[in-house]
Amino acid sequence: MAAKEKELAKLNQQLNQPGFWEDRKRAQKISQQAERLKEQITKWQTLDREIKDLGELADLAEAEDDQAVARDVEEKLQSLQAEFDQSEIEVILGDKQDVSNAILTIHAGTGGTEAQDWAEMLLRMYLRYVEQKGWRANILDKVTGNEAGIKSVTLSIAGNYAYGHLKAEVGTHRLVRLSPFDADHARHTSFALVEATPEVEDDVIIEIQPSDLKIDTFRSSGAGGQHVNVTDSAVRITHEPSGLVVSCQNERSQLQNKESALRVLKSKLYEQEIQKQREREAETKGEYKEAKWGNQIRSYVLHPYQMVKDHRTKYEEKDTAAVLDGQLDKFIESYLRQYARK
Repeated sequence: MAAKEKELAKLNQQLNQPGFWEDRKRAQKISQQAERLKEQITKWQTLDREIKDLGELADLAEAEDDQAVARDVEEKLQSLQAEFDQSEIEVILGDKQDVSNAILTIHAGTGGTEAQDWAEMLLRMYLRYVEQKGWRANILDKVTGNEAGIKSVTLSIAGNYAYGHLKAEVGTHRLVRLSPFDADHARHTSFALVEATPEVEDDVIIEIQPSDLKIDTFRSSGAGGQHVNVTDSAVRITHEPSGLVVSCQNERSQLQNKESALRVLKSKLYEQEIQKQREREAETKGEYKEAKWGNQIRSYVLHPYQMVKDHRTKYEEKDTAAVLDGQLDKFIESYLRQYARK
């Protein structure tokens, strides 16, 4: 906490400098950073004070053998434990990128309609999770399946520590269920890949040479009314040095789609640099699952029994419906605590 108070003091010095607000973007970013730190410090100070007060109340209840007060102490203790757990996660999310908005991408694995339906189930799960967190999600690009589901989807997700939480979801997600698409109703295993990258801030310099880009336009295929069916407004950008391909078809104009696609490309290039740094730090900071096929992080079993299990932390839940309805906090927090310990 002393380190955070020292950091806040430095930020406040900058806030009080003459001409600070002349660079409005930089000033706004520093101001928001200071406000977040202030909220964290105030929360910990309040929590510390309430814990001390509760300790005194517990001693009084024990001394007077007051069962009613003892029950009140127990209820308040559970409430403080929940507050402590949430505050602890905010402290764990200490990497520079953690506070950023996120770009989330889901790819269906091999297996046709089965895998594509699973990818769409994951999309719904993350949209519900975003809603529960009070964040905002915008679908930038979606490629629908031939019969059902989706082949891939890319979303921008805006919210405090969105990337810090969603980086825990990177990797392969496995589904085991009785197939609704199989006439024999046989059991099937499907896979989908989840990628998460931090949305790049304006002050982060990612050099992209125009000569390195291949830009194609095509007709949008998603929702949006008649407009998307009559113009080549969708944009696909290939970054030839890295081989990265991004596309966007959700916006109305070609220019807007190009800007969104470039934002996603910058985010992915930034993540590549972060990944290189993670690899250099792997021996001291612990394992990090790169978003690639084979790095299976979680299984969702709907038959012959009900269970969702994270293979990294061993945390599991039997209420599969709740998990698929967006209740992911316990999985994500378990991963973040394990990552921080390593």
